[in-house]
Amino acid sequence: MPEALTIIDENKVIDVVLLAGKVLLESGAETYRVEDTMGRIAASFGLEDTYSFVTSTAIIFSLNDRTNTRLVRVRERTTDLEKIAIANNVSRKISRNELSLDEAKSELIHLEQASLQYSFVVKFLSAAIASGFFMFMFGGVRHDFPFAVLAGAGAFLTFDIVQRFIQIKFFSEFISSMVVIMIAAFFTKIGWAINQDIITIAGVMPLVPGILITNAIRDLMAGELLAGMSRGVEAALTAFAIGAGVAIVLLIF
Repeated sequence: MPEALTIIDENKVIDVVLLAGKVLLESGAETYRVEDTMGRIAASFGLEDTYSFVTSTAIIFSLNDRTNTRLVRVRERTTDLEKIAIANNVSRKISRNELSLDEAKSELIHLEQASLQYSFVVKFLSAAIASGFFMFMFGGVRHDFPFAVLAGAGAFLTFDIVQRFIQIKFFSEFISSMVVIMIAAFFTKIGWAINQDIITIAGVMPLVPGILITNAIRDLMAGELLAGMSRGVEAALTAFAIGAGVAIVLLIF
């Protein structure tokens, strides 16, 4: 690697840094992890004096002694721990000088475009079966297992369908929770199910933002107050959507 970086090299480094940050943030990584990774990659390629500012929806990266500041908006966020692990591995390779600048950029571009999520069928079955076992965790009886599975499956399927058309997470979660309580109430009313409340709680568990809450707490503990509070509010909105959906159906019926 040359001793002095040219302007073009600096732009390439910034491209790699922002690409790594974008992949991490879109995959559900904590903001302090994103900022730390970006700083390590920049330092590995010779850019020591840099600043990065990461929120839940944007990444800002700047060379402190220059006017070259870049902004990347992040509109879609999911949970993909495999992508986070691979991005961290690329960062470690860069730190050990095992990847050139072009090789790092190529790997990160392929990682960004890769689809590492499980198939819809696998996620659907996982949500359904998990709901059934959540029911046992909350003290349910074996007789209600199939109804909890059905409620969880209905919630996941409804969320996926509504999200494709509305693309507003709050309404998707709101409608999905309504489906859960309707399934639980229906089978309880006709005498097939025993405990409506436990079936409902088990059915909405796949909708609960557990990782989001965890990341919000970790960001707050790491001193990232803005990101921690924004993720905490997002988790609170999800909880409100779930609770409101269940409450409205109970009030009507």
